[in-house]
Amino acid sequence: MHDFLANNHDELIARCIEKVSRRPKRNATPKQLKNGIPRFLGQLTRTLEAEQDGDAGAGLKISGASGGDGAALSEMGVSAAAHGTDLLNLGYTVDQVVHDYGDLCQAITDLAFERDAPFSVDEFRTLNRCLDNAIADAVTEFSFQRDSAIALQQSADLNERLGFLMHELRNSLNSATLAVTAIESGTMTMAGATGSVLKRSHVAMGRLIDRSLDEVRIKGTPQEPHQVFPLAPFIAEARDAAELDAKTRGCTFTVTEVDPSLGIQGNRDLLLAALANLLHNAFKFTHSHTEVTLNAYAQGDRIVIVVKDHCGGLPPGDPEQMFTPFTQRGEDKTGLGLGLSIARRSVEADGGMLSVANFPDTGCAFTISLPRRSLQ
Repeated sequence: MHDFLANNHDELIARCIEKVSRRPKRNATPKQLKNGIPRFLGQLTRTLEAEQDGDAGAGLKISGASGGDGAALSEMGVSAAAHGTDLLNLGYTVDQVVHDYGDLCQAITDLAFERDAPFSVDEFRTLNRCLDNAIADAVTEFSFQRDSAIALQQSADLNERLGFLMHELRNSLNSATLAVTAIESGTMTMAGATGSVLKRSHVAMGRLIDRSLDEVRIKGTPQEPHQVFPLAPFIAEARDAAELDAKTRGCTFTVTEVDPSLGIQGNRDLLLAALANLLHNAFKFTHSHTEVTLNAYAQGDRIVIVVKDHCGGLPPGDPEQMFTPFTQRGEDKTGLGLGLSIARRSVEADGGMLSVANFPDTGCAFTISLPRRSLQ
């Protein structure tokens, strides 16, 4: 059999590639050709040759004992494990790992029948042993790497969810703290706008905690009911909370009047949190004694909300990286780097878009665009 395999090496590989190409979403790749079936075929040929020459030990060193017994992977096992990893990285499934070796077995059998090349029972046993060991090692490594990747992703997802909760809780707590400070100074009362900010902050914290508890109970994020609500009071609520932040930061905060007939639809709490994140970000980075503006208006069938600051412009690099979780591009590293990522996710969940425009040496503008809705 080893002479047959050596003499028909190219033909067997070509047949395997042709079989692979017929399967959905599969093509022979450079990685597959390097660590996959061609290398296995060479190792199988050498194993058969060693055993025919009476050197069983050399054959076992190349391909391993029956059932995969042995303290370490054989040469064939190492290559098979690499092949399994390659297929995982290429996005294939575990059944395709098995199919690759099955294709070679079928190609050998078919070509031997066509060429009327008889093989001994011992040679077939060696072929089956090599196939079994290679498949087992490839699948084992494929499964290990896949499970490790899944575990890593689950850990990253959990970390991001915890970061979201902590970030939003801290924002609400910060608003509540600023309101309490203003009230304690004697200049504000609980009956006024500052008292309303304090109450809304406590309500927001309660909702965040309740939502997190619901997620723990059902192992998934509950879908909040989407509602159509007026834009003007939504902007006013964001303004009231942001004014306290503006005073603390020592900057001017200007909000233009909003058309009372305009409406938007979505999860009001999450959209409000998204806008609060943009405003907090603007106050955090705008230069001292400069202005932050908040504008909201209709533009065709869209509602546009723009937060503009005077931060001096964005740092060099791709602005889109600012929306990557845990990314902090400014000198102030007091946050978690989640605000913009959370804001974009909340806006996009309601069919909107969040973008940033850079004005070098001046500042930047973050724009929320949402579908316009009628209040009737």
